[in-house]
This record gives sequence, C-alpha cells and structure tokens, in this order.
Amino acid sequence: MALRFYNTLTRSEEEFKPLDPKKVKLYCCGPTVYNYAHIGNFRTFVFEDLLRRHLEARGYDVQHVMNITDVEDKIIREVKESGEDLRAFTQRYEKAFLDDLDHLGCQRPKMTPRATEHIPQIIAFIQKLEKEGVAYKTPDGSVYFSIEKFPSYGKLSRLDRTQLKPGSRVSQDEHSKESYGDFALWKTYTEKDGKVFWESPWGRGRPGWHIECSCMSTQHLGDTIDLHCGGEDLIFPHHEDEIAQSEAATKKPFVRFWLHSAHLLVNGEKMSKSAGNFFTIRDLLAKGFTGREIRYALGTVHYRLPLNFTFEGLNAARQTLTRLTEWADRLQKTSGGTPASASGKLLSDFLAALDNDLNISEALGFVFQTLRETNGLMDRNQLPTEKAAGLLGDWKQIEKILGLPAISMEQTPADVAALAEERLGARKAKDWKKSDELRAAIQAKGWTVKDAPDGYKLTRL
Repeated sequence: MALRFYNTLTRSEEEFKPLDPKKVKLYCCGPTVYNYAHIGNFRTFVFEDLLRRHLEARGYDVQHVMNITDVEDKIIREVKESGEDLRAFTQRYEKAFLDDLDHLGCQRPKMTPRATEHIPQIIAFIQKLEKEGVAYKTPDGSVYFSIEKFPSYGKLSRLDRTQLKPGSRVSQDEHSKESYGDFALWKTYTEKDGKVFWESPWGRGRPGWHIECSCMSTQHLGDTIDLHCGGEDLIFPHHEDEIAQSEAATKKPFVRFWLHSAHLLVNGEKMSKSAGNFFTIRDLLAKGFTGREIRYALGTVHYRLPLNFTFEGLNAARQTLTRLTEWADRLQKTSGGTPASASGKLLSDFLAALDNDLNISEALGFVFQTLRETNGLMDRNQLPTEKAAGLLGDWKQIEKILGLPAISMEQTPADVAALAEERLGARKAKDWKKSDELRAAIQAKGWTVKDAPDGYKLTRL
C-alpha cells in the first residue's frame, strides 16, 4: 500500500512520494523556550516522532530538522523580568525540553538550529525579500512583508483576502485571522527589548518569529522540503507567513505536504493555568506516571482528532501497557526466549494501517486482536514455539515504531519494595481485599506486581 497523508494545503489525502526516493526532508516547528513545554505541545511532538519512526521503518533516511525559537516576543518579556542573560535563560528551558523528549522516548531531531545562531542568514534573507520588492522598511526602522505583493497569501489557511486593508500592519508575532496585515520581518529596537538586539542594515533590532523558520528550513534542508509539521494553531499566521517569505525569496514551492495535529483538551476543556488543568511532562512524572505511559496516552489517538486528556485515560494507558508487557513475557516464554525476525502478518498489517495517514487506531486494533487470540492459544498450550517467536519479533519492531521507552531495569525503590512485601504478607494471611489495595498502590507508583512461586515479581511499567 502506498503512503498517504492528509495535506493541509489541499485539504485532502494524497499519495506521498519524497523528492529523493531514499530521503525525506522533514521540518518541525520546535519549542519557544521561555518556559516548560506543556502536554499539548508534546502531543504534537509525539505525533511527529511516530511519523519519523514510520518513515524510517519504511526504509527512508529522514532528515529531521526542528528549530529552537530562542528569541521572540514572549522570551524577551520573560528575560527582561528575570534579569538574566538571554542565552542563560533560554538554555535552561531548551535543556528541559530535550530532557522531556527523552522521557517520552522521542528521537532527538538530527539538527536543532537556534534562531540566535542564524542572525546573519536572517538578515540576508530579508535583504533578498527587499530586492524582490515584497519587503519594505518603515520610518521606525522595522521591515515588513507586503502581503499585497504576494497574491497567493492565505492559501494554507483559506484566508479571505477581500478583508485585507491595504497598508495595515501587525507587529505581534501571534495574532488572529481577523487582524491580519503586513507582518514584521525585522523589529526595530525599543526599550522593552532590554539587552536583546543585533545590529543590522536597518539599525538595531531583532528578527520576527516567522522569518526565523523560513531561514533555518531553507538553510538546512533546501528551498523545497517534503514535509512540514506542527500543531494546527500554527497554520495561521506562522505557517502562512513562512510560505509567503520562502516562496517570494526562492520562487519555488516551499513545502509539498503540510501535516498538522489537532488540539489537546484536558477533561474536555482548553488547557490553562487559571483553570488549574495545565500540565507539563515533569508534573505528570512527579505524580508517579512514567514517560512510557504518558507517551501512550498522547500518541494513541489519531493526530488529526482532538485529544481529550484525563487522568482516567492516563491510568488506562498504564493498564494497557501492563497487558502488553505481560503478553510479550508470555510470548518470550512460549518461544523459548528468542524472537524471530520481524516479518509476520501482524507487523505487515500494523505498517499498512500507518501507511494510511498514520491510522494509529487501526494499527493498534491489529495488535490487540492478535493479543486476544494468542493469549487464548497460550492458555490452552496451543501456540507453536515458532509462531510465538515470530509474533515476539513483530511486537519488538512495533514497540520500536510506537516509540515506547524501554522498561527501566533500575533497582526497585524502597517504598515500592515495602508495599510488595506487605502485599505478600496479606496474601499469606488470605486478606485478598488488602492484597488488591496494595497492588493498586504499587501500580500508582508506576510498577506492576505479579505473583510467582517464590513470592512475587516487580516490573517497571
């Protein structure tokens, strides 16, 4: 089956073939490092990691570039309030972001260029736009892109150009469709910027947010790329402006396929600090959940569907992963411990489902159908050794594509071991209610306990 993705540009599913038959150029909008990224952000990063892993499973060399936005409006505001140096401030949150990626088992991008390390290239890019006649300097020393000079402006977001007011300008990095106009490529220095500025042909200032991605994408992947990903909130103005800048400068199509993930809600509501439903990865880790569980909860709903995050869903992810771990353990014992090469029907069906616009629900459906059937066979000692070995090989490959972080083999924490010993005592006393309560307490700490002839076995979820 051919790879097919839903292209936001055309609002349709299309067959995907990269420009280079062996390589895929993938650009993902990365974090704005002014604070810790939240689970809504990571819903998108998990989707992008699944996309990359699937493309690699299909034999492509994925040239994955993700920018680090380390200068823009919010960062400058926070830096000035903190009194810190720009690099020291952003480096802290950049490191936290990469650590969070690691917790979730996301592969790090092959390149993570920073905007502040591309200022000369950004200035040259803006000068090229001036030469093309689509950028102009304002009396205060800022430089704006004239959307009137780019007739296809609005093609990604389906903007109504009849509402355009000639000469209107928007200086903020983020704004609504209702207030669109010429957007800033270079922002002249003001006292609000503090110590954040660079010298340029237009005077002191700093780049606008949108020009940063156009510059870094073309710098590291070329004028035309295969895939550009991000959250649907970036369609306008960020991705719309990227298209305008890039295509006005290069006279070539900027992106062939645009893929966008839908919003994440928490308990059916928009996430916000004021509502008390705002969570970072480290918040969830502190509550005893593992990166494996968080990733499963964020990554097992199709990327174009809204994801309603709940703690009930996170606990369900924990239980599901326990089922999968126990199934894999049974396959290993039945097979004699050696997985066969991954080439069976389960893996084939799983990959075919992901070929269809990353249909994760269908892909996992094949896994759980197989799990139920083979658990029944193993209950009756009817699953052949070679069949179990083949399924184990398929599952190991599927687990890799899903990006589930390896189960930690770390030493059991003292509090978990104490609960397990207490549970063993309850079982010996035939206090089944207390035994079940202690099992739940152990699971709440991210471990599962399984009874064994010599007592019990603890496994990290």
